[in-house]
Amino acid sequence: MDRKSLARLQGSFNVVNGLWPSVHMRSFEAIFGPKKDKWLVRTVAGLMVTNGAAQARSGSSEHGQAQARLIGIGTAAKLAAVDLICAPPRRISRMYLLDAVTELGWIYLWLTSREATGNTDKKHPTES
Repeated sequence: MDRKSLARLQGSFNVVNGLWPSVHMRSFEAIFGPKKDKWLVRTVAGLMVTNGAAQARSGSSEHGQAQARLIGIGTAAKLAAVDLICAPPRRISRMYLLDAVTELGWIYLWLTSREATGNTDKKHPTES
């Protein structure tokens, strides 16, 4: 998969998953278990929306694709780590193990992705 498409796909995924608890906490808790600190869930959700939007809008320049890759791998790695550390001892719902698989899948896709074709803008937009 090319990096521009992957950035849009993962970015959209992160935006939707970030909006979910913000829009309908009850259904989110039905799947992932009750949350004591809803403010924390909403904070992480807001960060997911922001990360996803940045990825989806990263563009096809070399710099944009590099930024999307960094955001994509970094976000997925942190979420997977939390899922894998906290779900087995049941500090969080075991449903988060499914999320860990998804996050590890994003990392795999980034590591095997290729640069988008037709990329002629090699410079960062602020460079002359």
